[in-house]
Amino acid sequence: MIIYDAKDWFTAIRHFHTSYVIRVLLQRVAYVTGYGVAVTLIDQYLFNLEVPIDGIFFSLLGILLSLLLVFRTNTAYDRFWEGRRQWGSLVNTSRNLAVLLDALLPDDDARNRRYFASALSNFSLALKGHLRTGVEWTDLIETDDESLESLKRRGHVPSRIAALLMRRFQVLKQERLVGDADLITLRLYHQALLDITGACERIKKTPIPFSYSFFIKLFITLYLLLMPLVLVNTYESVVIIASALAAYALIGVQMIGDEIEEPFGLDCNDLPLNQIAHTIQRNMHDILSVEMPVASGVKPEVEYTKVN
Repeated sequence: MIIYDAKDWFTAIRHFHTSYVIRVLLQRVAYVTGYGVAVTLIDQYLFNLEVPIDGIFFSLLGILLSLLLVFRTNTAYDRFWEGRRQWGSLVNTSRNLAVLLDALLPDDDARNRRYFASALSNFSLALKGHLRTGVEWTDLIETDDESLESLKRRGHVPSRIAALLMRRFQVLKQERLVGDADLITLRLYHQALLDITGACERIKKTPIPFSYSFFIKLFITLYLLLMPLVLVNTYESVVIIASALAAYALIGVQMIGDEIEEPFGLDCNDLPLNQIAHTIQRNMHDILSVEMPVASGVKPEVEYTKVN
């Protein structure tokens, strides 16, 4: 995720070319500009290009395209924001569960405190990997109920960790460390962990329908192809600049929507899941008064890019 100062206008403009999306966008704008140059040269030196499309009708097409792009961008941002909300809920649920366990467990019960700090940390780290390219096993902490080697054979690691947590809750009940009312409260927080997992999987596995995305991209392509042909007789060589600006705006908005509609990826504008998961890990150990293991995992990769 890119961290920037929204009030610093010129710094953002100065660093605009550093984004991968912008570099790809500029390449596509260059293609459209080249097409505009070709249309202008043909119209001026070979033969007059006349397209039977009225300028007013073409403007109406532009308005319709703008409305579609607004809807497209809003839909993509809704997915991005929903993903951030779910991970915010994961942070809050993990903290609430850790605070409750800290109150229920005796201060000298180092075994259970260490287990829950590790298991709750593992859940968020495993969910991060589950939503991306796979669980990073060097991040996870070994627990006393199931080894990491055994977890590697599981198809859905977050669900397995959740199942082990529920087993441990039952053990606490049998050992009379928690009562019936406490167990009900623990189950509510436990259910919230699985609900968050399901919501994130819904976002990841339900992309924008292909026909809708294809239609907008086709509309943008046809609009940019027709634009120089319709306007070259009126504006002549100025149509080259107009085509480049239109391509920058239309293609740019579409590419932004494509990037943020998958919030759990590794693009520069995606959610910093690694940092959030490691924040949960630190919080769990702090709340339960457990020292962080030295070899609990690798140093987290940098997912924040600061523009300054």
